[in-house]
Amino acid sequence: MFVSVWFMNFTGRFLCVWINQETTGKKMEKILHEDKTFENVDYTGKAVEGREFDACTFLHCNFTRSNLSNNDFIDCVFTDCNFSLTGLSNTGMKNVQFKHCKLLGIDFSICSNFLFSVNFENCILDYSSFYQKKMKKASFKDCSLKEVDFTETDLSNAIFNNCDLLSAGFMQTILEKADFRTAVNYSFDPDLNKIKKAKFALQGVGGLLSKYNIDIE
Repeated sequence: MFVSVWFMNFTGRFLCVWINQETTGKKMEKILHEDKTFENVDYTGKAVEGREFDACTFLHCNFTRSNLSNNDFIDCVFTDCNFSLTGLSNTGMKNVQFKHCKLLGIDFSICSNFLFSVNFENCILDYSSFYQKKMKKASFKDCSLKEVDFTETDLSNAIFNNCDLLSAGFMQTILEKADFRTAVNYSFDPDLNKIKKAKFALQGVGGLLSKYNIDIE
């Protein structure tokens, strides 16, 4: 268990000392980054833990197979970044924007639930998982969501704007007032999900009737 103690250093910047009570008892500073831009940084295979990023911008960074566990990202924007197979155990994501990013096979289900809020634009999220996450009003715009796991996810009022949901999994998912009007290739059972007042285009209705094995012309 980590216990945090906050203090202000001589520059006026807040730092956090974390004390691990279960292992060595050694102190570890949780480094705080505010309003910084990180550009063309290659974190491939590296571990970056115990940090807080507040209102930071990441441009053209590579996080492939890196470990970003136990960090906090608050009001951050990631643009043209690669997160393929990145570890996010207990990572805080509070109002985080991803634009033109590749996020293949990312398990968002293990992120911290506290104030979890993410939005995606022009991103590839194939094979990722949002199992049991609360994502009310989440926005997915121009994204590939092939085989993404949305099992038991709360997607109330979420928007899937021009997204490809081929083989995405919806089971016991809350989709009330979600907007699928411009989404394609989605298929799920309305009886096994909550879809009250969800919005669908006529050409996508077939994806709600696939279990009946009927032809719609």
